[in-house]
Amino acid sequence: MEKNHQSSTFLSVRDLVVQYTSDGKIVQAVNGVSLTLEKGKTLGLVGETGAGKTTTAKSIMRILQEPPAKIVSGEVLLEGKNLLTLPQKEMRKYRGTKISMIFQDPMTALNPVKRVKNQIAEVIGLHDKCGRKEAGERAIAMLEKVGIAADRAREYPHQFSGGMQQRVVIAMALACNPDLLLADEPTTALDVTIQAQVLEMIRKLQKDSNTAMVLITHDLGVVAENCDHVAVMYAGQIVEYGSLIDVFDHPLHPYTRGLFASLPKMTDDAARLSPILGMPPDPTNLPVGCKFNPRCPHATDQCRETEIAIEEITPGHLCRCCCLEKQEVQDGIIY
Repeated sequence: MEKNHQSSTFLSVRDLVVQYTSDGKIVQAVNGVSLTLEKGKTLGLVGETGAGKTTTAKSIMRILQEPPAKIVSGEVLLEGKNLLTLPQKEMRKYRGTKISMIFQDPMTALNPVKRVKNQIAEVIGLHDKCGRKEAGERAIAMLEKVGIAADRAREYPHQFSGGMQQRVVIAMALACNPDLLLADEPTTALDVTIQAQVLEMIRKLQKDSNTAMVLITHDLGVVAENCDHVAVMYAGQIVEYGSLIDVFDHPLHPYTRGLFASLPKMTDDAARLSPILGMPPDPTNLPVGCKFNPRCPHATDQCRETEIAIEEITPGHLCRCCCLEKQEVQDGIIY
């Protein structure tokens, strides 16, 4: 993936491998993930629960708890500097200013006994080295920017609704104008109306600051509205990667096709949806060969026996599937 955008690459993750130790077993959470992101662009990271999406994001931030987590190998290059080799003291300078993360559950991300203004001001004061008064004023301005009135700045998280709590988390993440935003399912717990408002707000703030974003979500509709590129993850690997048009209009991998086939269609009068049969594999005992082969209707002996590499099928469109032959693909469409 790096070779296509090397000159303009802002973030580059190369062959990232992350494992957890649980009850004496090795959990293979991320297995050789590589991805790139340009400044000001958005990459959608999609896949079922347990695919390794959040672990990938936390590895970029270097906030995994070690142990039980361990980054076994790989590189995370931000503007050419490998974050995985930085001392913790230097890495703290990157968090908040260069990289910020919006967590999935705002109630676990916010301190329940601190006023929301103080939580945001703490971030600003820590990274921008300003006085308490200035930090407080900037925190209030940031709350107003995300649609929260200044007179609510001294309230506690429990006094806000779920959507308003998420706005506070977004204000905290964007308070120091980070270059890279990692958004881990930022709208999962919100109703549809609030979800649309929050996503529109993130888009505006991202555009104003030319921020790059990795958007983790289960919702393909959210991806379609917000992302420039898409990476589909399964069992800790990226199985398909390409532009939004490539992946949505010409999905190649059987898993990607299965995700789209399981969505209801307004023009389809089918009585039942077409789910992907089976369950995601046990990460402590992954299948040999293609990790999707136990659930794939097209699996062959090669799929069950050989580790499958990700290959560029058409320019910029990559897929991890040995059943695809390049001569069968024209303009991204399988014949």
